[in-house]
Amino acid sequence: MTRDGSARRARRFTEVLSGLPNWVSLTAGVLAVLVGAILVVRPLTSLTLLALLIACAALVSGAGEVLGAREHSARDAVLALGWIALGVLILIASGPAIDLIAPVVAIALVVGGVLRLLRARRGTTSVRLAALLLGIAEIILGVVALRWPDVTLLIVAVLFGIRTVAFGVSTVWDAVTGRRATTSGAAEPARSRWAGSGRVLAAATALLIAVAAALTSAHLRSGTPRVDAFYTAPDEIPAAAGTLLRAEPFTRDVPGNARAWRILYTTTLDADRPALASGIVLVPEREAAEPLPVIAWAHGTTGYARPCAPSLATHPFESGALPALDQIVESGWALVATDYIGLGTEGSHPYLIGQGEGRSVLDAVRAARQLTDIRLADRTVVWGHSQGGHAALWAGLLAPGYAPEAGVIGVAAMAPASDAVGLVSRLPEITGGSVFASYVVAAYTAHYPDVDFNAYIDPAARTLVRQMSERCLAEPGVLVSVLSALSLEKDRPIFATDPLSGALGVRLRENIPAGALTVPVLLAQGAADTLVDPAVQSRYAAARCADGWNLDYRVYPGRDHIGVVAADSPLIPDLLGWTQQRLSALPQQPACPPLG
Repeated sequence: MTRDGSARRARRFTEVLSGLPNWVSLTAGVLAVLVGAILVVRPLTSLTLLALLIACAALVSGAGEVLGAREHSARDAVLALGWIALGVLILIASGPAIDLIAPVVAIALVVGGVLRLLRARRGTTSVRLAALLLGIAEIILGVVALRWPDVTLLIVAVLFGIRTVAFGVSTVWDAVTGRRATTSGAAEPARSRWAGSGRVLAAATALLIAVAAALTSAHLRSGTPRVDAFYTAPDEIPAAAGTLLRAEPFTRDVPGNARAWRILYTTTLDADRPALASGIVLVPEREAAEPLPVIAWAHGTTGYARPCAPSLATHPFESGALPALDQIVESGWALVATDYIGLGTEGSHPYLIGQGEGRSVLDAVRAARQLTDIRLADRTVVWGHSQGGHAALWAGLLAPGYAPEAGVIGVAAMAPASDAVGLVSRLPEITGGSVFASYVVAAYTAHYPDVDFNAYIDPAARTLVRQMSERCLAEPGVLVSVLSALSLEKDRPIFATDPLSGALGVRLRENIPAGALTVPVLLAQGAADTLVDPAVQSRYAAARCADGWNLDYRVYPGRDHIGVVAADSPLIPDLLGWTQQRLSALPQQPACPPLG
């Protein structure tokens, strides 16, 4: 079949359909408005239903293009049939290939916008102007969907819904005003002025919304922290872990009565893999007569990607939920806060992987002691919250054999992710839990060769899970990841296989902090915590007491995961008093929950 023959067939097809009664065009326009509106106002539906809605929007858009054709060119036919083909394709791919729908629709918006711009050279002034505005809007929406910091089916659905509503309004207006199936240069009906104005108004509205979406996208992207040259590895790296490589003064959000530095130092992921990590060292401004006791801070979850280091954040000490910063300074203690490996520096971040986390904490203390402007004592109390509580417990376990010179004399773990198995098993039940699950899967599949990403993540969720793992909790764009997680969780679990089975289950169990820990431990838990289950925490604490740990387990009624370390939490005075007792070498009386 020749190209000219195909074009003639396509034109005949559009001519036949466009000759249908006017109410058919009106119906197509109304359907476009309804489906588009549902996509915009109800994006947090299941992924499968969302894909079906997008397919319906594409189908009615194609039908509307045909029914509202003013000319019957091959380009008109391509545009109309393209939208219909896209709708059919989405219906076919709404199962295992659902994660491909977002980029396909985004590309279709760009292509459709370009074709519409080509059509803007023909017809009356209002027709050309409306085609120009709507074509530009479609291109902007398509580009935003492709370049959005977290390209998801959810975002594409909202953007495509906006486009579909605008197109439907234009189609309805044409049908109501009788402006349909006229050829280029033909006289417009009596109501042509009103028809043209309505069409242009709908297209202009779509363009304004598209521009707003682009500006919002730019704002979200601008909130992503930027990794600067400080975090780049030097040409020569010493083999010894805990070596200070680089230090410079740090002032962002530092209290007025303190001074700080950010540091880059060597560490190890495990027994034989060298790595780099960064962090912050903060001390009181006033000179101290004696070396300063050290609080080694292990921060809570900030993300998995490289820009998620607290030292890169706008508010570095709030990132990761550090409690009692002012009291640390007033007490005359030094703060050594690691970013961990892979946050700031290159490499895979060991999220809830004990060896890498614990070594980052201990080597930060060793490196901080090499700063020439301060003197740090050989007494260190490790604090940690959430992920950092997991890291703090591992630092306590590793210190005697790995870094005895760090001088760890106590560990305070606050709402720690102590039982990784219990935490991961609960994530599918927690609103937004898929975001944290994405961090776990990203870390474990990068760190352990026997843990296969594709073996555990549902095919329909793989793209979304990968993208969620790339977003930091402190940046504005994380809202997109949370909304994506909510959409995922309404449809299906992200796991195709039980994460507690096979290699992933084995590795999760390996990273539960257990074994011989000889220094006093404070384990604090909020009774209203919905992320770390208080019952799971109590069982963990009882098991560690049975192992012989010197454990003081305290539960705080009414406190949730973050509330337990809030400024008004009763934990804060307890934590400060408990820390002072460790620094004063006072004995601790264990306080254990009942076993079982």
